[in-house]
Amino acid sequence: MSAPAEVARPMPTGFERAALIFTLTMSTMLYAMTVTIANVALPKMQGAFGATADQISWVVTFNLVATAVVTPMTGWLVARLGQRRVMLFSAMGFTCATMACGMATSLEQIVFFRILQGMFGAPMVPGSQSIVLQAFPKEKHGSTMAIFGVGVVLGPIIAPTLGGYLSEEYGWRWVFFMVVPCAIVAILGILAFVRDIGDPGKPRFDWTGFIALSLAVAATQFMLDRGEREDWFESPEIITCAVLAAVSFYIFISHSLTASKTPFLDFAMLKDRNFALGMGFILAFGMLNFTPMVLFPPMLQQLRGFPEMTIGWLLASRGLGTLVGFIAMIWLTRYDPRIWMALGFAMQGIAGLYITSFDINLTPWDVAWTSALQGLGTGVCWVPVTQIAFATLDPKKAPEGSAVFHLIRNFGSSFFISVSVAVALRTSKLNYSDLAGQISPLNESLRFPSVIGGWNPESTSGLMALAGEIQRQAVMIGYINAFYLFAIVSLSAIPFLLFVKWQKPAT
Repeated sequence: MSAPAEVARPMPTGFERAALIFTLTMSTMLYAMTVTIANVALPKMQGAFGATADQISWVVTFNLVATAVVTPMTGWLVARLGQRRVMLFSAMGFTCATMACGMATSLEQIVFFRILQGMFGAPMVPGSQSIVLQAFPKEKHGSTMAIFGVGVVLGPIIAPTLGGYLSEEYGWRWVFFMVVPCAIVAILGILAFVRDIGDPGKPRFDWTGFIALSLAVAATQFMLDRGEREDWFESPEIITCAVLAAVSFYIFISHSLTASKTPFLDFAMLKDRNFALGMGFILAFGMLNFTPMVLFPPMLQQLRGFPEMTIGWLLASRGLGTLVGFIAMIWLTRYDPRIWMALGFAMQGIAGLYITSFDINLTPWDVAWTSALQGLGTGVCWVPVTQIAFATLDPKKAPEGSAVFHLIRNFGSSFFISVSVAVALRTSKLNYSDLAGQISPLNESLRFPSVIGGWNPESTSGLMALAGEIQRQAVMIGYINAFYLFAIVSLSAIPFLLFVKWQKPAT
């Protein structure tokens, strides 16, 4: 009985394994490209659709929510349809949804197509990772995932740079159209190199758990995205979302623990201490991963007037730092991953703290080197987080564990983006009120020309110019407060590394 199982395992040769990694890297890169490309084009889309800052963030957050909701289905889909079919259908659906995003004519349409894009793209990341983990022996997981990551991180380097140029020269629609050729290459690679491991079966699917978790995640995200606009719990809409999220999450937990023989998510995996800690680390990683890339584009364009191409180059510096981190980890995986994870979170925390010292006159160099440092920390963190989470987990649980792993990461990203945008908007309003209160004839310091500068509070034009400058300064303070939160999350993850048990896998 064992012989057929060995024959069914793919990639027995070095060439086939190399081709497999290339194909899976290209498939995973598609998802990363669409997130970073959309960030570069957010200011243009905001103007085209007449959206506010919190509304245009839906283009990113609802894509991440859709990914987070569908990601846990990956294990069931693979068991039901096989790895080849799942990867192929995901890539084809993702390509069609991406084309539709480029042809959208309203905010509602592009948010809907971004949801479809996230749903189809969701199985590609955990599916690719589980195939890599199963195709290579455990002692090679560290270096293999590092090589896999080097290719994946090329998306965040290429996408902002090329996307910024296309957005500025031809319009925001082309940032989506440019993904299509890469998607076609991925589809051809899947057809040629991805093979099923074992035979698809007919496992039961826990629809109650899936629906409850989907409602909980969607209601939480909607509450966070709409909360600032609706004045939070002063709004019946926000209260309804909060109650729905709490009830749905309770149903999901209680049903998974007591009422289901085949739960949607197997909580027994959390008995593995390293896997449980890995879920906490990947939550922090997800919270830090995309947040700067959402905050920087509107900040740089609104407050400094940077064109999209310049913003694209600045975001690409983060991808370059991540690439350096992944390349370094190819050789550094032989050492204790706790060291590199602490270093990675520390670098992101230092970058966040330095960003909080920015003022309204920040330069491109300030953004470039802090983004590169944050990206370097991301690249150094990714492989150790994966090593720790899956070091002691049963290999049979790899597909389901990978799905949970990416569910937590995506939810952390969407959750923290919404929180950061809400903090920036809320504190901007509060600071505008405080700063405007200082503009008064009773303020003696405003009588000195060296203080008031070119603004004359006694004329209408001077007062309008002064109000505009106060608005800019208040918005800048709001962004700084969001980056304070970023730095706190980064540094708070480090002490929990003391609870990780690590033993180098035998070679």
